[in-house]
Amino acid sequence: MVMDPIESITPYKDSSFAMLLEAARRNAEIHYFQQRDLKVLGGKAIGQSKILTVRDDNDDWFEYGSSQSVDLGDLDVILMRKDPPFDMEYVYTTYILDRAAVAGALIVNRPQALRDMNEKAYTAWFPECTPLTLITRSMNDMRAFLAAHGQIVVKPLDGMGGKSIFVIQKGDKNASVIFETLTDYGQRFAMAQLFIPEISLGDKRILLVNGEAVPYALARIPSADDNRGNLVMGATGVAQELSDADRAICDRVGPVLRDQGVIFAGIDVIGDYLTEVNVTSPTGIRELDTQFDLNIAGLLFDAIESELA
Repeated sequence: MVMDPIESITPYKDSSFAMLLEAARRNAEIHYFQQRDLKVLGGKAIGQSKILTVRDDNDDWFEYGSSQSVDLGDLDVILMRKDPPFDMEYVYTTYILDRAAVAGALIVNRPQALRDMNEKAYTAWFPECTPLTLITRSMNDMRAFLAAHGQIVVKPLDGMGGKSIFVIQKGDKNASVIFETLTDYGQRFAMAQLFIPEISLGDKRILLVNGEAVPYALARIPSADDNRGNLVMGATGVAQELSDADRAICDRVGPVLRDQGVIFAGIDVIGDYLTEVNVTSPTGIRELDTQFDLNIAGLLFDAIESELA
């Protein structure tokens, strides 16, 4: 697994850790990497790994074993679970993982898909499922979008965890400075979407394993003093069964992701609308597992083992 520092995670709610625990249950040898541990030498992808032992203990959850240099292509599967920001360092890491794939490793998710599927912009591939969305550098376009629709949500294309998401109403005197900030005065693309009032009922995270939806969503309900449905911003996570509209969106999006080599994804749905497609390091496993007695990481590893068979 390629991930952020394991010592900094919160085990009881970390999806990557759920995957590590499942790997351990299946007696896998776990090699742990950070981005700095990867390189290409003579066209070969190499990593300096630490053998990792994990346990489901919120106070003492991991232990390092030996450190060794490994040809990444010799590993059966590599889980790419580095959190955004999706910057050029992330892109360079996917190039290294591409070389590992050429040498025989299964990469979850496929490196090209990680590069191609920006979590906000990729909703444009499913316009029939999304609220009306504008992606632009133009502050004038954003002003016109707000004037036409009265209330909108604007956000950067490279954010995560609710960072820099604004809800703006027509007549808001802060609108211009928000557009200036998000687009860096027209030098950077940003997104605007129609505001969906059903955000008050939660921003639903739906997990898909090899294109198939887990039958429950984690609805992240904003706090009373915030518009954002993000757990790190104070939202409350409530698990619920998928609605018919949720399932229809999954039926549309899931096969496309599967065909592009995305074995594990998380889509965000507000009301009956798709708002994001998350393929880098989707979260929500442990919350759904706890509330519905599931083993989502087990479903993921079943899919991985099927791919390896």
